[in-house]
Amino acid sequence: MLEVASGSGEHIVHFAATFPALDWQPSDPDPAGLVSIAAWSAEAGLANIAPPLALDAAADDWPIDRADAILCINMVHISPWAATLGLLAGAARLLPGGAPLILYGPYIEPDVPTADSNLAFDASLRMRDPTWGLRQIDDVKAAAVAAGLTFAERRAMPANNLMLLLRRT
Repeated sequence: MLEVASGSGEHIVHFAATFPALDWQPSDPDPAGLVSIAAWSAEAGLANIAPPLALDAAADDWPIDRADAILCINMVHISPWAATLGLLAGAARLLPGGAPLILYGPYIEPDVPTADSNLAFDASLRMRDPTWGLRQIDDVKAAAVAAGLTFAERRAMPANNLMLLLRRT
């Protein structure tokens, strides 16, 4: 399981402990993030977490050539749209047919009221960087299809977040 944009490393440690039969590969483009991931992993002492990879989702070339599944938590809205497009293209390159790409975070959906807290978060993100912000779920779906992925499932999650399950076509 490749985690793209592992950030501090908290999530990978949690999931590796929860799913010990899976091998976990953390990654992040930020050198400080890689240090934090390594520290969290070392403290957890779990044998199923590989050393973190320097991976920029927007890049055409990733330092890994395959993954059985990909997880990406809270990157789509805290990065430029090019990073999401790169993530989708990278998933299409790495994943075998039918394998999952799991996205987690807040999104804007047609005909579904967006929580005031998510609208305020979106405004805050866009003030920090105008290329960031909550994404329209339909835009993510369309980009996924263009990359060779299919939309499989949407699940409501805590704190006005969603889990989007995409699969390699």
